[in-house]
Amino acid sequence: MSEEFGPDFVTVTDEDGNEFELEHLGTLDHKGNTYMAFVPADMDEDDEDFGLILLRVAEENGEQILADIDDQTELDEVYEQFMTELFADDEEASE
Repeated sequence: MSEEFGPDFVTVTDEDGNEFELEHLGTLDHKGNTYMAFVPADMDEDDEDFGLILLRVAEENGEQILADIDDQTELDEVYEQFMTELFADDEEASE
């Protein structure tokens, strides 16, 4: 993902109607599904609860939505792939 124009932000609404602004870090395809990685836009990097948010792009009623990844194996695989890609981008930028 190019940072040429700055970071991308998206607002998501949880099942309780709470809205959160997230910074989009990247998108990848894995085993036929599309996944997106985010961090909270208002994150405090010193907060021990800080973490990467991974969501699957799903289709519902003909509309694309972001859905939780319920399968732990799927989540672990996607997390590992994102970490490999995100750190590879960091290493290329520092060279």
